[in-house]
Amino acid sequence: MLRKIVRILIGSLILAFAVGVTLVLTNMKSTPPKKERAELDPLVEVIVLENMTASFEIHSQGTVRPKTETILSAEVSGTIVSISPKFVAGGIFKSGEMLMRIDPTNYEVALEQADALVSQRTIEYEGARKLRSQGYRAESELASATAVLAAAKAGRVRAQRNLERTSIRLPYEGMVRAKETDLGQFVSTGTRLGVVFATDYAEIRLPLTDMDLAYVDLPDAAKITDSGISKGPPVLLSATRKGRQVEWAANIVRTEGVVDEKSRVTYAVARVTDPYQLHADGISLPVGTFVTAAIQGALAENIVRVPRGVVRGTDELLFVNADNELVIRNVDIVRSDRDYVYISAGAEPGEKVVSTVLESAIDGLKVRINGAND
Repeated sequence: MLRKIVRILIGSLILAFAVGVTLVLTNMKSTPPKKERAELDPLVEVIVLENMTASFEIHSQGTVRPKTETILSAEVSGTIVSISPKFVAGGIFKSGEMLMRIDPTNYEVALEQADALVSQRTIEYEGARKLRSQGYRAESELASATAVLAAAKAGRVRAQRNLERTSIRLPYEGMVRAKETDLGQFVSTGTRLGVVFATDYAEIRLPLTDMDLAYVDLPDAAKITDSGISKGPPVLLSATRKGRQVEWAANIVRTEGVVDEKSRVTYAVARVTDPYQLHADGISLPVGTFVTAAIQGALAENIVRVPRGVVRGTDELLFVNADNELVIRNVDIVRSDRDYVYISAGAEPGEKVVSTVLESAIDGLKVRINGAND
């Protein structure tokens, strides 16, 4: 028992000695000098703003439609005795080319009868006029003969016109959209025969917002000429054709003059000449193609342009003042595209705008400008 107590005392003395030596050595160690932590202002890149004159490109889209489209209907009745091989969907025909013929027999006979009646009425009129000059006939009898002759001539004109109507022709070069009758079919007056359209021009209705209208000079609907053309800004149309992107030149020729009540847009009409390239060597622009349009806009002066990436939120920029302090300010953005934002007010030429992304930006924060002398 005594031996166990002695061992505990000796262990305690050794532990106390070790603790004492450690404390002495710790107190003898010199304290290292403290360094002041240098707080650096954020380093930023800036853009110096400049005035410019911008020509905005207005973008829209629409579907190609024919300028002239006709629903063919029979003007006389009869059996269809011939049809042009071009009178099929997609067939192209010339101006004045016969597309279809209705049996003309009855109308040829009616014209011969009308000719014979005119000859008879002419003889009667000449006889009445001669007798009247000799005093054997009253003035009323001559007037009656004159009226009868006029009616006969009118009947001949009608018979001639009905005969012409047996041949279906169009006064323009065009394409057949739909064929709705065939050889041997009997048609009556008003029967629908098919649908065709002219290939001289195609048109595209392009919706424009009120903001778009501020930067494009459109032809006034009241100034359309007799030809229906009032030349406006050029348009570049584009669509995918045969697996690649193709472009066609067009022009705005008119506006529709009203605002759509549902969408609140105004429609401008672009016109393409010879869309099927029948008289040129190029890729056709078929009716029904969906195209995108880039309209050449009007010039806007005294505009400031900045990259899209420097705009915070919807309309906020970070400026750096003469004391290298941040100034957060809202600006008036008039337009924006894929790369730039265009500002009309709130930013002046010569001012510096921060292009570096700052996680926490507050008014009055001191910054350092990269490349500037400290």
